[in-house]
Amino acid sequence: MSDQPTAIVTGGTSGIGAGVARSLANAGYLVIATGLTQKEVEAFPSHDSIAARQLDVTDSGSVAALFAELNDLRALVNCAGTILRDGAEFEIDGFRKVLEVNLVGTMQMCLAARPLLARTGHNGGGSIVNTASMLSYFGGPTVPAYSASKGGIAQLTKSLAGAWAEDGIRVNAVAPGWIETELTRPLVNDPARSEGILSRTPMKRWGQPEDLGGAVIFLCSDAAKFVTGTILPVDGGYLAL
Repeated sequence: MSDQPTAIVTGGTSGIGAGVARSLANAGYLVIATGLTQKEVEAFPSHDSIAARQLDVTDSGSVAALFAELNDLRALVNCAGTILRDGAEFEIDGFRKVLEVNLVGTMQMCLAARPLLARTGHNGGGSIVNTASMLSYFGGPTVPAYSASKGGIAQLTKSLAGAWAEDGIRVNAVAPGWIETELTRPLVNDPARSEGILSRTPMKRWGQPEDLGGAVIFLCSDAAKFVTGTILPVDGGYLAL
């Protein structure tokens, strides 16, 4: 049996999740990085300490099957999420879909992980890190469902932190700023839009997925053993202005 602590990163085969998964693996974790489709799983580059797995966080059977294979768990990092464009979030089906993945899916993973994390927690600390957003603080006029879900993630994080502290489980969240991923590529490649974002960001650059990794590692570590219920912005100073 490996002495490496185990971490699950949902949405870990792409974007921010992939950056977090690689960072945790490089920090000594055995990481299960999940992707929604088998295609995403197969496209994920091989890594000695990362096992890519297919998982639909909205499917209770899929979630139960994943946790049935585990004997221990040190950390759960919820990065799986979705955002809809072209006004689809103003339609009730689209609105419901985004909340089902981003908010309900996160809660389903937290509930499934609780027994294993509680066992770890009483032996030194089990940790959950959720993914909030700048839209946990601001409204997004074109993405009401995404904004609502990320506002919900912030409050869910605080609620679970209070509810599960006696289990030894710490629950925190990171709030990414403008991170360069495939999702944001159109903005990165649009000089006018990119300049508008960078002019508001004191560090004057786009964040990289690995920039979230250090924050997640800290929140999962003993260095943060008295930290719970916090939302940590990783935004290059965007919220400061």
